[in-house]
Amino acid sequence: MKRITINIEGMHCEACKKLIEMELTEKVEKVSVDLKNNKATVNFDVNKISKKEIIEIINQLGYKTQ
Repeated sequence: MKRITINIEGMHCEACKKLIEMELTEKVEKVSVDLKNNKATVNFDVNKISKKEIIEIINQLGYKTQ
């Protein structure tokens, strides 16, 4: 199990937070998006998904990751 924190730009409301969480929930062990600090903390199995794939999912939703 690996845990990462990703900075996310472009989130403006609770719907942004929920969209990211919904898209990642089935692919990772745990995801928590902090709207106030523009960050997502993700716990995932490196044998099932990579950090790069997680970032690509967030970017495809229209947000910018750092």
